[in-house]
Amino acid sequence: MEPRAAPSLPDAVRGHWAERWAPSSLKPYLRLARIERPIGWWLLLLPCWWSAALAALHAGRPWPDPLHCVLFLIGAVAMRGAGCTYNDIVDRDLDTQVERTRQRPLPSGQITLKGALVFLALQGLVGLLVLLQFNGFAIAMGFASLGIVALYPFMKRFFWMPQIVLGLAFAWGALMGWAAAFGSLSWAPVLLYLGSIAWVVGYDTIYALQDIEDDEVVGIKSSARFFGERVTLGVGICYALTVIFITGAFVQAGAGAISFAGLALFALHLGWQVARIDRGDGAGALRLFRSNRDAGLILFAAITLDCLI
Repeated sequence: MEPRAAPSLPDAVRGHWAERWAPSSLKPYLRLARIERPIGWWLLLLPCWWSAALAALHAGRPWPDPLHCVLFLIGAVAMRGAGCTYNDIVDRDLDTQVERTRQRPLPSGQITLKGALVFLALQGLVGLLVLLQFNGFAIAMGFASLGIVALYPFMKRFFWMPQIVLGLAFAWGALMGWAAAFGSLSWAPVLLYLGSIAWVVGYDTIYALQDIEDDEVVGIKSSARFFGERVTLGVGICYALTVIFITGAFVQAGAGAISFAGLALFALHLGWQVARIDRGDGAGALRLFRSNRDAGLILFAAITLDCLI
């Protein structure tokens, strides 16, 4: 059966290649993987790159391992797509009740449940092939994250801060870059992981502002609803913890002045986001959320430059 056509989702990047050039039969699957919304894989990838760069800095290498960075990129795209596919399978009934999500491929009938399961398996296979390129310790670390990933879609039904569980999963790369480089962990990647978790909770709280009214009607719990009128304070605390923990990671790794200068710019960017939060501006919330790619790239560039110099 031919999938029914549907417009791009509201938060998709306008003019994205997946919408312009992909065959019509593939478009629903690309939407299911959120290919037309690349911010998701960027935010999954950046803690991996931070960790790889920090490991290189600690080891005295001139740059993070290029092969590892490429593998993390491929893995982030595949596993973010797999995570979104799994999330949509679990949430397909809830998504029909939320304005922003009811046009997703599963609730709108563009893809069958069987087709989504097959697509999930294919993406998972790509992720597995990427993971197997690393050392045994990193492979075990990768598998250890799957339980958190599997748990996340259910948390919004009964836990007021599901973004914490999302953070545990999305920040996992902060451990993986170091594990891939050394075959072990130390305090530096653990502190980086804690900072990355706080960063995820902060930016996803901003993202959740888009759905706060529908979430209240349907009964979906989120940090945006939990913080309520104090959402600016809540995000500010999350971002402050992000900077504190990453500072600790830099100290443990022996980072230099350039890394700390980059961290200062990163902190200023996060502070700018907090100052711009408006609970009633969903479009503005999406822009702030997306800006975290730039914040993360600033930090990665600073650590990498520190390695070079």
